[in-house]
Amino acid sequence: MIGLGIDLVEVPRIRDLLIKHGDRFKERTFTAGEIAYCDSCADPAMHYAARFAAKEAAAKAIGTGLWAEGVDWKDFEITREASGRPVLLLHGGAQKHATSQGVTRVLVSLTHTKDLAQAQVSLA
Repeated sequence: MIGLGIDLVEVPRIRDLLIKHGDRFKERTFTAGEIAYCDSCADPAMHYAARFAAKEAAAKAIGTGLWAEGVDWKDFEITREASGRPVLLLHGGAQKHATSQGVTRVLVSLTHTKDLAQAQVSLA
């Protein structure tokens, strides 16, 4: 195990950000693929919150936090396998930092309710 991160996000907080800042918040924080997926869901805020938690958890797992060492929100991207299993892709500064640490495997788990979203990230 190289790194482990976990984060918990209140869905109403993300819902408020979506209402208040809309596309500006989305485009600053999420990739085009994440936006397309979340916006296609019945309650987008739950799915945005889970992805937000995953980005925070991933930053903790690689040990940089966000904006440190060239790592940005969009350097972490949640996609899905055909089965629906979430996949965490690393880009840019996050990929560079993870590679320098010897990371060869990235695992992510997401869960959410109407009020809370949680993500855990494991790097090996």
